[in-house]
Amino acid sequence: MISATLGLLGAIVYGGADFLGGLAARRLGAVRVTALSAVAGLALIALALPLVGGAFSADAVRLGILSGVTGAIALSLLYGCLAIGPMSILSPLTAVVSALVPFSVGLIAGERLSVLGWIAIGIALVAVVLVGFVPEKGAARPRVLGLAMAVGAGAMIGLFLVIIDRTPDDSGVVPLLLNRATSAVIMVGAAVVLVVGARVRGARRGAVRPRDRDAQARLPGWAERAVLLAIACGVVDAIANVLLLLALRAGELTVVSVLTALYPAGTVVLAAVLLRERVAPVQVVGLVLAFVAAGMLALA
Repeated sequence: MISATLGLLGAIVYGGADFLGGLAARRLGAVRVTALSAVAGLALIALALPLVGGAFSADAVRLGILSGVTGAIALSLLYGCLAIGPMSILSPLTAVVSALVPFSVGLIAGERLSVLGWIAIGIALVAVVLVGFVPEKGAARPRVLGLAMAVGAGAMIGLFLVIIDRTPDDSGVVPLLLNRATSAVIMVGAAVVLVVGARVRGARRGAVRPRDRDAQARLPGWAERAVLLAIACGVVDAIANVLLLLALRAGELTVVSVLTALYPAGTVVLAAVLLRERVAPVQVVGLVLAFVAAGMLALA
């Protein structure tokens, strides 16, 4: 029951982080936001380490770094496939694959579920698709590249879950510290490359046009708020990582992976409450099924 509760709570918190990151990305771009959030999350985990503790074993360091690499690849593929679209197909596809990969690994490793657990997993997978489904009028069919990137993003997210599940029990938050440090190095490096590239292209094009100059004059105020949102995203995402770690150490990978895939639920709810975005009836059904599945898994 504790594992299921932590898994569902972690999914909701992950959704909150995605919501904050999405708002920030409207002003700063996905790469810059990911870099800032990685640094903010690293700072939070570093502050928590003396309080929580953890052993710096070879396995903890190795798996932590590896999870950071997979996380950076996952985010790059995720943002890329969503940019290609349509989100209504690629978003739930990513979430389902992210659940199926660790779920399969858990079964191969010998984890077993009761009949009630299997029914709950089925309901949860349906809920993942319904919650992540965003109806788009006139949406085009997905391109092969978009589908491939969505599957790749889901696989990398699932691999991240598997790696974190394999970390030593006595390592505390050490794997998450290495995860954040690795992600920060990769994403900050990518952000620097983008900034330098933009400046080089700007220098080649010559002087800034008056319209562009006016836009740049308005940018600092926007950027300041976006930076705060990106930092908040990193803090919330780090908290979600801790909840995920606790859930995996308290329960089974098969259960936690499926519940974690419900992360779009947090984003949908926050967007509806704070941005007044319309929640489609199919998403409401998905949210209800998600909580039903979580309750069944807790009992199972």
